[in-house]
Amino acid sequence: MPAKRTGAKGSKIKWVMTSNNFAGSYKHTQRGTLILAVTLGLAVVFIGLGSAIGTIKSLWLAVPILLVCAWVFHSLTIEISDRKLRWRFGPGLIRKSVSLNEIVSAEPVRTGPSWGIHWSPRTGWLYNVSGFDAVAVTLRGGKRFALGTDEPQALVARFAEAIQQNEPAVLKREIAR
Repeated sequence: MPAKRTGAKGSKIKWVMTSNNFAGSYKHTQRGTLILAVTLGLAVVFIGLGSAIGTIKSLWLAVPILLVCAWVFHSLTIEISDRKLRWRFGPGLIRKSVSLNEIVSAEPVRTGPSWGIHWSPRTGWLYNVSGFDAVAVTLRGGKRFALGTDEPQALVARFAEAIQQNEPAVLKREIAR
């Protein structure tokens, strides 16, 4: 309940705590179809070569690595909740989160032909499973990273809403007459 007091000329002044909660939510999963096709295709090729040529240990060792990569990177899920931005690859073995209070901006960007997790001088760390569209996020202090998505405009709109609603809580002075 806001505090009220009487001002100098009989006006009432109330102090109101502004909200720092994000009213909406966002969750989207992008499938990594190309990553899946390439890793599973290579696994099949290596199994075929290993069987045709004989026992070549390096080919047989590559198959489980490729299958694990296909499982871990088959999708990227991005979630925005009331206080956190979270993203995870596939089943969630690789996951990250950032407080929405730390985010100062988000903008759509195009990335090069590369997927997975890697560093780029233009966007900082890039987390991507498919396509060339991403959203570059800037944190307080200047740190940047980018999240690959097949719906960059929708994600940027949600970020704008979250950033606006997640300004640090402050007391506002309202004068009621």
